Amino acid sequence: MAELVFFSGTMDCGKSTLALQTDHNHAARGRAGIVFTSLDRAGEETLSSRLGLKVPAVEVTPDTDFWTHVVEVLESGGRCDYLICDEAQFYSGEQVDQLARIVDELGVDVFAFGILTDFRTRLFPGSQRLVELADKVQVLQVEALCWCGARATHNARTVNGDMVIEGEQVLVGDTFSVDVIGYEVLCRRHYGRRMTAATSKTAHMSPTPLPFADADADADATRAARRDTTVAAR
Repeated sequence: MAELVFFSGTMDCGKSTLALQTDHNHAARGRAGIVFTSLDRAGEETLSSRLGLKVPAVEVTPDTDFWTHVVEVLESGGRCDYLICDEAQFYSGEQVDQLARIVDELGVDVFAFGILTDFRTRLFPGSQRLVELADKVQVLQVEALCWCGARATHNARTVNGDMVIEGEQVLVGDTFSVDVIGYEVLCRRHYGRRMTAATSKTAHMSPTPLPFADADADADATRAARRDTTVAAR
């Protein structure tokens, strides 16, 4: 049976590379597919990876109707066995509903690829709907790394190297870019401290006080006061 599968992870975990590999594997077995993408780093109507691979693709816009597109292909005598849907976080909830309908009513496999959350740690509408509807949600096994070497779990937006948490949800940029708008993956600790690779070189990391440090200090002060009182009484 056809399935709707959502592959997700942070930036830099190889989603587009896997999308290209998935398309290659299915096409090599004689299956006919359609590749979709949105706001790819290489420009419109292209699905690309940072490894240098790329293929032509159908550009997804807010007006794209997946159901109509696939039905027109089938009615014209064409084949469609599967869809590759990259940058699926940018799709609307209605478009994801169309993908689910294509799976259920047309028997076409849909493989969607995208990041879960934006630079504010909020779910993208497309990703949220995919989690709600997908037959499978698979987290990619290639772990992106924070500048400190820990596993990266958060997508951060930077402006001239400084992390920002305000602005439009969708704003095109690229990872490792420090000129004007860029994106960087961070571990939760450094996301919380808003410390990027650029700012870490100049900022001094003061250790975070342990939650019981104040209590220990108060206890020490109380013991000291008691000793003073005892000495005075003697």
